[in-house]
Amino acid sequence: MFGQLGFGEILMIMIVILLLFGAKRIPEVAASFGKGIKEFKKNINDVTHEVTTPARSDALPPPRAVDNAPVADESRPEPRRLI
Repeated sequence: MFGQLGFGEILMIMIVILLLFGAKRIPEVAASFGKGIKEFKKNINDVTHEVTTPARSDALPPPRAVDNAPVADESRPEPRRLI
């Protein structure tokens, strides 16, 4: 679409960026951009790992045997009305 960028075009882009952000802000912007890319890649890898690894069957404890003892009625009292 744009073709290849030559040295002149890259130099003009660098000058415009320098004028927009200033010499002191360029390292800060580049560092935050790099951190954002690193975090994005980490999240993509985490999701990929979560999707591709099978679920562990030992993640939940096995169900316990239930006694035949009667269970107490766990009826809840009526909630209080505020109005």
